[in-house]
Amino acid sequence: MEFFNDVGDDPLKPTLFELVAQEQLRDLLQPALKYVLSVFAQSYPRYLLRIVNRHEEFYALLMFFVERHYLRTQGASFAENFYGLKRRRVPLFKIDRARTAAGGVFPEEKLRDREIWRSLVFLVGLPYIRAKAQDYFEELGGGIQTEIIEDSRQAPLDESWKGRLKRAYKTAYPWLNTSFEMWLLIYNVAYLFERTPYYRPWLSWVGVDLRRVSADDLRAAQAGRYESTRPPPKGFVAMLKHLMRRSPRLLLDSLKVLLPTAIFFIKFLEWWYSPSSPARSLAVSPSGPAVPPPRLLPPHPQGIRVDDVEYGSCALCRDTLSNATAFPSGYVFCYRCAHDYVEKHGRCPVTLVPARMWQLRKILV
Repeated sequence: MEFFNDVGDDPLKPTLFELVAQEQLRDLLQPALKYVLSVFAQSYPRYLLRIVNRHEEFYALLMFFVERHYLRTQGASFAENFYGLKRRRVPLFKIDRARTAAGGVFPEEKLRDREIWRSLVFLVGLPYIRAKAQDYFEELGGGIQTEIIEDSRQAPLDESWKGRLKRAYKTAYPWLNTSFEMWLLIYNVAYLFERTPYYRPWLSWVGVDLRRVSADDLRAAQAGRYESTRPPPKGFVAMLKHLMRRSPRLLLDSLKVLLPTAIFFIKFLEWWYSPSSPARSLAVSPSGPAVPPPRLLPPHPQGIRVDDVEYGSCALCRDTLSNATAFPSGYVFCYRCAHDYVEKHGRCPVTLVPARMWQLRKILV
């Protein structure tokens, strides 16, 4: 994104490509976490199965603490901070040019509790509501093509008020979801052509806009990091309190590295074990592993004898194989000979193992 740094009059205004990229990272977190929990739930179902079944609630609660921490400490959401963006509280009046030229991080631009809680509503609450709405729509059978369902076994329509509400929701949800996506697309296009300072419609109500992290922000963050790295207090109790207070913050700060790394690792494993992986095609032939021939059953003493040296001849008619057909035991005869023998005796002529007509397999040679 360095190419776009000097585009336009405001070098700190992010491009639409940066904003879309950070949203794509946010959208990848939930399926990646669900995949990891599903894998571990197979080994520890007693502890993780309930979490997998209530994944939307678990993910919303987890992201509430993560986003709240990043909004308070970094002034941005997790994905925005990862892409070098921040949320700035929009001032009521424009700052004069002289003050802007002086540089520095202005205290009135930092997020307050009101902006933080409003941001959490749309960073955590709105995705949770949309996910539950989509799940309920699929639970009602939404998205299934009615022509592939047998109409003869359809249940009678529920004429109660609950049944009518469900049918109304099933009909209205696709239109509402499409309208919402079109609303977001219109704001994206307006932001791209600089018709609005917000790429999302609710940012004006929250009272923030998105900016790139400047050199002043980095210096302020470095100064705050220096203040936080002071030597811990002396004494065992004081040191324990300091460690317990610092551990959650260090864990949340490390998510900026751990979560993208985990996403990359999961996507790499999916690619590695996929059938189209080049790494697997080097070790396995395109047609798949060679299927070994069936193992012949030992002949019965009362069965007919088969010459182990002479190949290409039928042991029943003593002639060249015609339309070769194999028994379940693995022995091959002419189709007419095999058909007549099974129809008359119902068994293999060599092993005397019971055989049926549908068990005969023609061999293409």
